[in-house]
Amino acid sequence: MQHRRVFALCLGLCALLACPAYTQTQPPHLPPKEPAAPMHATGTFHVKMTPQTEEKADGSTLSRLSMEKQFHGDLEATGKGEMLGARAEIQGSAGYVAMERVTGKLQGRSGSFVLQHIGTMTRGALQMSVTVVPDSGSGQLAGLAGTMTIKIENGQHFYDFAYTLAAAP
Repeated sequence: MQHRRVFALCLGLCALLACPAYTQTQPPHLPPKEPAAPMHATGTFHVKMTPQTEEKADGSTLSRLSMEKQFHGDLEATGKGEMLGARAEIQGSAGYVAMERVTGKLQGRSGSFVLQHIGTMTRGALQMSVTVVPDSGSGQLAGLAGTMTIKIENGQHFYDFAYTLAAAP
């Protein structure tokens, strides 16, 4: 019964978002958003992944992991989240999705925000998208939008965060 309610809620949300009247106009009570100046943050991070569940069947492995991160550099923060992953039997082919709450200071501004991760690897070729969930910023990070690029070189993790910080509505 609970699954039906969740499905109905998701279906209703999809219908609302697909409605042309909803997507083409901004509600009259909100002023138009001012374009924000682009900013840039870089640094390193350490990550700890803790396996929660793993299921192997039919040529693939499904996993759920919790993650904890410590960011350094322009972003001094902690990240906590959950990841769902799938690995194929073919070496280097996998995919994952994750949600991560980041709490700390971004270039001196305190607050938190949520990152949405989506990644696939096809026989070693990686494609990844890490994006700030719209309107998830809090405190001095309210109005934050942006994307983060992650690189791993010689076992060290690096981030490159292109973002804007508009005034919150």
